[in-house]
Formats: sequence, structure tokens, C-alpha cells
Amino acid sequence: MKDERGHYYTPSLQHSEVRMYVRANNDDIEFRLYNPKEPIIWEKHKWMPYSAIEQAAAMFRERGTDRNPLALYDMDIAKKLLQEG
Repeated sequence: MKDERGHYYTPSLQHSEVRMYVRANNDDIEFRLYNPKEPIIWEKHKWMPYSAIEQAAAMFRERGTDRNPLALYDMDIAKKLLQEG
């Protein structure tokens, strides 16, 4: 899907208004979250490369937390959206 911000998918079925935007930047794919109920997320958090997301996930695993930052970021969907665009 695409709108004025770019290509996006909905990462949560429970919250269809939340969108994960994707873009290509050189050899990496970058992600940026938009939630209309919390617009500050879009304003304060810039585009994040997938490699940084993977590093964050590794840090969470090392800390022994059950939180998985990768859950919102779907590389397969992102690649498909960008190929279609």
C-alpha cells in the first residue's frame, strides 16, 4: 500500500490504523512507524535501517527479556512493497 508518506503495511491486526513505512536506502531497507494516536512517534523516531533493528533485537536477547523488537518489522513484506512500487 502507498500514501503520501510512502509505502506501508499494517504490522498489527489489532491496530489497523498503525502503519509501518518502508523505503530503500542504498543496500538497506529502512522502517518508520506511524501511529495516528501517538504522532510524536513519527516526529521523534527517524528512519531506522533493518541492520540497526537486528542489533537491538540481539541486545534484548542478551538481556534475557522476552520482548522481540523484530515482531513489527517484516522484511519479506517490505521487499515486496518496494518491488511493486
